[in-house]
Amino acid sequence: MNYNPQLLDGVLVFVEVVNAGSFTAAAEQTGHSTSYISKEISKLEARLAVRLLNRTTRSLNLTPEGELYYQQCQQLVADAQQAYHLLSGQQQQPSGLLRVSCPASFGVVRMQDIFADFLLQHPKVSLDLDLSNRKVDMVAEGFDVIIRATPKLEDSSLISRKVMAARAVTLAAPAYLQQHGTPEQPEHLAASLQQHSCITYSYLKNPRLWQFTNQYGKPIQVEVDSRVSSNSSEMELHLCRRGLGIVRLPSFMLTGELERGELVELFRDYRPLAIDIFLIYPSRKHLSARVRSFIDFVAARLSETDVSDNPPAPAGQENG
Repeated sequence: MNYNPQLLDGVLVFVEVVNAGSFTAAAEQTGHSTSYISKEISKLEARLAVRLLNRTTRSLNLTPEGELYYQQCQQLVADAQQAYHLLSGQQQQPSGLLRVSCPASFGVVRMQDIFADFLLQHPKVSLDLDLSNRKVDMVAEGFDVIIRATPKLEDSSLISRKVMAARAVTLAAPAYLQQHGTPEQPEHLAASLQQHSCITYSYLKNPRLWQFTNQYGKPIQVEVDSRVSSNSSEMELHLCRRGLGIVRLPSFMLTGELERGELVELFRDYRPLAIDIFLIYPSRKHLSARVRSFIDFVAARLSETDVSDNPPAPAGQENG
């Protein structure tokens, strides 16, 4: 179809004239002068090269061509109004499909009830949820919101909102420590010493290289002996509870294991590594009601949970 910038010029005025029954009534409805209405109709007829209306001082009637054109234009205007009201309604009441990417472990441990409660509160919203630890392309894959747990976000043009603070914790089961002894410092985990077995997360760039910072701010890197490597944090935690090795996990994975004595946290005098939770989305402007409602809902719920040694940042903090 060839581009015609004047294709719709005068259409609204024409439909309004026919609906109102006269130029004068159409002028009153639109807030224009009668002469303006008359000129718009004349320009439309000239562009179409056909007479649409037979008009006298007392009457106005459609020509056969005008009747045909009116039927088409009336539907066109009605469709445009319906689209406008649909989008306007979405800005007021959350509805439609919401596509969210979330790390599998965080989704299972922390987000199940949040997802459920959001859907119950917004019955017109549908959720397409991708629970995956892979790196996704928000724009190319069409996600509305990405949830990420990371010590540091990559530079990006996307908007990020910190909603929860967590930290990395090094853990072992009492049974493991009874059998192998309790390491007093991270260097005791070194593979070269062959004293301890560790359970590592295979999706990390260097799964066996664990980093710590001592109480004096000195960074320490230890290459650990990895007895088990897994891409599932849930599996790591389970194997650790069974006494099969020492693990390093985000604190949001824990659901009372330390309080119940099922696990022991090691190296508590070392500075914790922050692992913050972010909501990432394309833009602050013109967010649909479903996306804005979801962001605010998740931020409010997660900010109630502090699983770090430091209080979380304000839920409304945004970067980008």
